[in-house]
Amino acid sequence: MIHQKTYNALELKTGKHTLIIEGPISEKELAMYKFHEGLVAFRPPEKQFKALLSIADLPEGRIIIARDHDTIVGYVTFIYPDELERWSQADMENMIELGAIEVAAPYRGCKVGKNMLKVSMMDDAMEDYIIITTEYYWHWDLKGTGLTVWDYRKAMEKMMSAGGLVWFATDDPEICSHPANCLMVRIGKRINQESIQKFDRIRFQNRFMY
Repeated sequence: MIHQKTYNALELKTGKHTLIIEGPISEKELAMYKFHEGLVAFRPPEKQFKALLSIADLPEGRIIIARDHDTIVGYVTFIYPDELERWSQADMENMIELGAIEVAAPYRGCKVGKNMLKVSMMDDAMEDYIIITTEYYWHWDLKGTGLTVWDYRKAMEKMMSAGGLVWFATDDPEICSHPANCLMVRIGKRINQESIQKFDRIRFQNRFMY
């Protein structure tokens, strides 16, 4: 059933910490926790936390978090594509976007991102969605990680594959503006052919490339 949400959780033991990875969680539950000050990839931490709170209780909104006791150290968001993006033009109730994934620097290298995606896909309702994510190199922490743009891209693809997302071609101008940018997609088992064809028409809008 579309927009049904089933809570799942797992424990992830790292060298120093035992993290709880859980979700989807509600706005009320989110508000109980602190937000790690190192979660700065998209906007200042306090503003990003407010954004998560505003998403959590939307019908399609899904927030998966990794927390160290009462501090959120990583998160994944799922929401309808922004109305300014081409992906919203499809107006598909069964297509959601993995809008953001972030892990605070001290917790990287511990498979936190992979496990947040794993928990995300534990919910059978995800088989009713086409899930997309758009990866842009300017959002990547190249300086903090010391990785080249191509090594970071490879790491992102490997992490996304833990959630079943794979590379898909597109003629979207923003994605095509740099060869490291990419579209990754997971098509749920219960998605019908009509929805796939509608999605394909959005992926390719230049008829000479379709």
